[in-house]
Amino acid sequence: MPEDPDLYDAATLRFYAGEAPVYTSSRPGGASRHLAAFLDRLRPGSHILELGCGGGRDTAAIIQSGFTVDATDGSGEMAREAEERTGQAVRIMRFDQLDAVEAYDAVWAHASLLHAPRAALPRILKLVFRALRPGGVHFANFKGGGTEGRDRLGRYYNYFDAPDLHDLYRASGAWEIVATEDYVSIGYDGSQRPWVALTVRKPL
Repeated sequence: MPEDPDLYDAATLRFYAGEAPVYTSSRPGGASRHLAAFLDRLRPGSHILELGCGGGRDTAAIIQSGFTVDATDGSGEMAREAEERTGQAVRIMRFDQLDAVEAYDAVWAHASLLHAPRAALPRILKLVFRALRPGGVHFANFKGGGTEGRDRLGRYYNYFDAPDLHDLYRASGAWEIVATEDYVSIGYDGSQRPWVALTVRKPL
């Protein structure tokens, strides 16, 4: 099947390929702020798929917490950074290449699905839904704003607000909305923006 470039943003992938060592070394220490609450929702030893693991900061924390994680990233350069940090193999995989069927108890997508083109996200969320076992939990966070665009570094963002995200998820599967959080954070480009964090569940 021919590759469909509309399912991902090539310029964003090139950015992370070129910036991988600098990006990884400049990120704050410790796990993402939402990870502990996410892991608390899971049974001990749950099998987690991580989409867009970056330099492996959260991957390492998931492993240390006793969970099994399948870490993935669309950039081979970022995957190598994560492997160095965790000592674990990291799969090179774009979101649209996910082909698992009821293989995971949870899907963690911290600051990653926000780079998926708006037109591609419904299909990608259907793949995430299919990859989860019944009762599985999924977390993703997005930069807010309401209109897709690029940051000052040239990275693409879909910039959803909470109501639109709810509609998008509900249209892509029988998701149960578990929790939504609006907050403000400073990004890698130094700009402060609103964010939306969303936790959903696949019904039993």
